[in-house]
Amino acid sequence: MVDYHAANQSYQYGPSSGGNGAGGGSSMGDYMAQEDDWDRDLLLDPAWEKQQRKTFTAWCNSHLRKAGTQIENIDEDFRDGLKLMLLLEVISGERLPKPERGKMRVHKINNVNKALDFIASKGVKLVSIGAEEIVDGNAKMTLGMIWTIILRFAIQDISVEETSAKEGLLLWCQRKTAPYKNVNVQNFHISWKDGLAFNALIHRHRPELIEYDKLRKDDPVTNLNNAFEVAEKYLDIPKMLDAEDIVNTARPDEKAIMTYVSSFYHAFSGAQKAETAANRICKVLAVNQENEHLMEDYERLASDLLEWIRRTIPWLEDRVPQKTIQEMQQKLEDFRDYRRVHKPPKVQEKCQLEINFNTLQTKLRLSNRPAFMPSEGRMVSDINNGWQHLEQAEKGYEEWLLNEIRRLERLDHLAEKFRQKASIHEAWTDGKEAMLKHRDYETATLSDIKALIRKHEAFESDLAAHQDRVEQIAAIAQELNELDYYDSHNVNTRCQKICDQWDALGSLTHSRREALEKTEKQLETIDQLHLEYAKRAAPFNNWMESAMEDLQDMFIVHTIEEIEGLISAHDQFKSTLPDADREREAILAIHKEAQRIAESNHIKLSGSNPYTTVTPQIINSKWEKVQQLVPKRDHALLEEQSKQQSNEHLRRQFASQANIVGPWIQTKMEEIGRISIEMNGTLEDQLNHLKQYERSIVDYKPNLDLLEQQHQLIQEALIFDNKHTNYTMEHIRVGWEQLLTTIARTINEVENQILTRDAKGISQEQMQEFRASFNHFDKKQTGSMDSDDFRALLISTGYSLGDAEFNRIMSVVDPNHSGLVTFQAFIDFMSRETTDTDTADQVIASFKVLAGDKNFITAEELRRELPPDQAEYCIARMAPYQGPDAVPGALDYKSFSTALYGESDL
Repeated sequence: MVDYHAANQSYQYGPSSGGNGAGGGSSMGDYMAQEDDWDRDLLLDPAWEKQQRKTFTAWCNSHLRKAGTQIENIDEDFRDGLKLMLLLEVISGERLPKPERGKMRVHKINNVNKALDFIASKGVKLVSIGAEEIVDGNAKMTLGMIWTIILRFAIQDISVEETSAKEGLLLWCQRKTAPYKNVNVQNFHISWKDGLAFNALIHRHRPELIEYDKLRKDDPVTNLNNAFEVAEKYLDIPKMLDAEDIVNTARPDEKAIMTYVSSFYHAFSGAQKAETAANRICKVLAVNQENEHLMEDYERLASDLLEWIRRTIPWLEDRVPQKTIQEMQQKLEDFRDYRRVHKPPKVQEKCQLEINFNTLQTKLRLSNRPAFMPSEGRMVSDINNGWQHLEQAEKGYEEWLLNEIRRLERLDHLAEKFRQKASIHEAWTDGKEAMLKHRDYETATLSDIKALIRKHEAFESDLAAHQDRVEQIAAIAQELNELDYYDSHNVNTRCQKICDQWDALGSLTHSRREALEKTEKQLETIDQLHLEYAKRAAPFNNWMESAMEDLQDMFIVHTIEEIEGLISAHDQFKSTLPDADREREAILAIHKEAQRIAESNHIKLSGSNPYTTVTPQIINSKWEKVQQLVPKRDHALLEEQSKQQSNEHLRRQFASQANIVGPWIQTKMEEIGRISIEMNGTLEDQLNHLKQYERSIVDYKPNLDLLEQQHQLIQEALIFDNKHTNYTMEHIRVGWEQLLTTIARTINEVENQILTRDAKGISQEQMQEFRASFNHFDKKQTGSMDSDDFRALLISTGYSLGDAEFNRIMSVVDPNHSGLVTFQAFIDFMSRETTDTDTADQVIASFKVLAGDKNFITAEELRRELPPDQAEYCIARMAPYQGPDAVPGALDYKSFSTALYGESDL
């Protein structure tokens, strides 16, 4: 007889057996071979043998009762081999050879051998177990044989998360009992002594059968009996052990516990399938929920950005001019604040929105979902159109502001010039009407009359000299009207008053001349010296007045050439001063000569020269005034010249920086374009390279800020042109924004390629092959192909394309019908051709498991099988089931599943 201690070490099936079970080469054979030494040493423990007898007998009877029989004594009732063969037929579902019905020993041995041969045919290697030992009633050999059968038919096929047999069963127990307090399943002996693990398994699957919270860890007998009785009554699991045997044994028999626990596993296998189905559904729903969240985020961000654009454009298109330069300059400062503070975050939002949109589309493609189509008016193209309209409005608004400031500057200059000339003219005309209306000639002497005639002639000469000033005043008023000066009403009123007064003076002058000429015969010749003085003094006086007016005249220039022209004209004026001084001295000499003659001839002159009001004192006073105004004019012109030189410096300073920044931006744009289509290194290498470029671009920002500062100085100096550069600040800003957007978009494209590669299992070599093929057919090196180039690419990769098939492929890679295929769309298509993903059919099959094989599912079943948030997600979106077997509250999970993949509408 074979020693059971040695034989028990040989109850194995493993790599040498060629077994066809789920465990394969790493099944129970490995487990048996790796039993600890103390396990083999204690196999003869009477307590363990008792537990094995009871457990194995109950296990055998749980199957034999299906055939209408049972055993009472495990080592006696299998001796003839008949019930042993029947047991194997029940648990395998297969027919064994017909048994021999004889009572002789040879008949029994033959029947047992048929059973052992069947066990061996299932890949189990039986070592040292022979038919004779079973026929002779060897208890330990019989127990060893039954344990081998249990291992093969009840435990070997258990598989949880790629582990099988004993480890798979242990992992299943650990996962199911993890949420329960005081339960820590680490093995199949000590961990089960207090009975809580048995109760936890039942409560996890059938919570209505066990009041788990009322169980106490210090009452193991009650716990064990409760679990065994509930299992036998409600789960059809026979009682295989006595609670007292387990509690009173230092270490319960592992094989007995494993056999008992495997019965629980098989009893709950249907729930296991439901859990697997629920996990698949949860995974699909989680993807859908995340995508919907991303879609909602996109819609919200797009709406916010479009609303900001909608609010901003009317402000930029509001071209209502203000009345003063100060008000318009405040508008310009508000516009600069918008450019510096408000717009840059929106540029980032726009760029991030495009990145989010591309990432979302990639995730949808990777999860086999239909492409996301934003709601009407919120497409990326709609945002780009709105942005383009915004930038057009910006450009027009800035040009309008600068032109309006230039116009108001011109208006202020003209208005001040009008007021100055009007004041001079009004001061001159003050009292002239009263003088012309005076009838002094009626009582004057003949000599007085002649003096009045000469005086009137001098006045007429003076009046004619002032004609140009009146015409200038009228011309300035007309120009102010044409330029829409805000105070045109007062200007026109004052101008009209001056013109009306001028007409009145002309009329009064004509009337007075007629009155004086009537008495001209009564006049005596007036002293020729006084007359000559008067005739020369009047134009000289007018010249000085004009000179003073010119020296005080306001000027406005924008270039060095203009101020140098004024300085040249002023120098020419100064060159005439010596001749003017000689004229002054000549006029004064006439006056002195008249006085000398009067004195030498004892003639008493009656007051001032009767022919003119221009006295020598007036001439000298005005000449002194001219002498004072000349250096002031020199100073003003030199100040303006310094200002224009400073402006020229600002122009050159801005141009020098702009001529560096502009080409730098263009160079970076070209380099990014090359990187995006080259195949240097892995995608991670390209991504790192692009991020280095991004950092270098961000580090370059201070150069742009410096240019902005220089541009602000130019605008504050009211400089409107710059011949030293072709770059404007607007060009630089647009180029910078395009550069930031391009590098961010290019980085996102590479990240999406990495996401696609990793999700689809594409190797680096495949990715490089895809890129090489794409670049070859991307003739224009634009990063996208037209349909003809794409067809040629597909043909080159081995596709045999008809028009219908090609149109189908184009609808996949170009859902928006733009006529272009991007590299991202190309690799998505190529990876989808070779990669399996979850499908609608798989999700439908999972729901069918949860529904108990029905064509519909109820809200109660969804809430029981799925996490709360995902259950409510399904309930809210599933349509009522309309089939002939419908019941109240039935939900249609098939249409819901197909809608998840865009195959139909809910």
